[in-house]
Amino acid sequence: MYTLLWSGFAGAINAKFQRGVLAQPTHYRKGLKHLSIKHMHTSELREAAKTLSAGENILLSGEVFTARDAAHKRLMEMKSAASPLPITIDGGVVYYAGPTPAPEGMVIGSCGPTTSGRMDPYTPKLLDDGLCAMIGKGERSEGVIEAIRRNKAVYLCALGGLGALAAKCITSCEVVAFEDLGCESIKKLTLREFPLVVGIDCNGGNIFDKG
Repeated sequence: MYTLLWSGFAGAINAKFQRGVLAQPTHYRKGLKHLSIKHMHTSELREAAKTLSAGENILLSGEVFTARDAAHKRLMEMKSAASPLPITIDGGVVYYAGPTPAPEGMVIGSCGPTTSGRMDPYTPKLLDDGLCAMIGKGERSEGVIEAIRRNKAVYLCALGGLGALAAKCITSCEVVAFEDLGCESIKKLTLREFPLVVGIDCNGGNIFDKG
């Protein structure tokens, strides 16, 4: 029985979608023709975000940067000091994850999402600087939701607890900043059809809205 991530039938379908794609990519994608699944690339996400609605399933490919709270804190300190940032924020996509070291023969270790709320204090400023999408799990603060609306961005949700399977949708991994943070360093990942659900759309539509 699949875990209910969100209340209602839609939440169960989305959880089943993500679990199935991660566990049996080719087989499951062929079997989900009845669901509306959008294939997207990170390079087009800035414009595509305007067409997405909360609850939609997407398969995302392209480059993203991992960053958790320690990395976000450093980025904010660099911004305050007017120092150049080590990653491009404008048009970028951040995945709230701290991948574990890669086992032999693998590109990356376990790479599941961390709780997005930890990044809420930093997120509005990054969105105002042009960040177009975030990937994580869980609800966001009202301040973040307003910043998503204001900047026509999007918040995408990944399924927690399946980090080892998620790694199968990552084709490259490179440390690009804060190497001393270990698993929490900023890494550039290349995704291949990574299964996600639109958590909060650019109009403020929200799968976590209990109203």
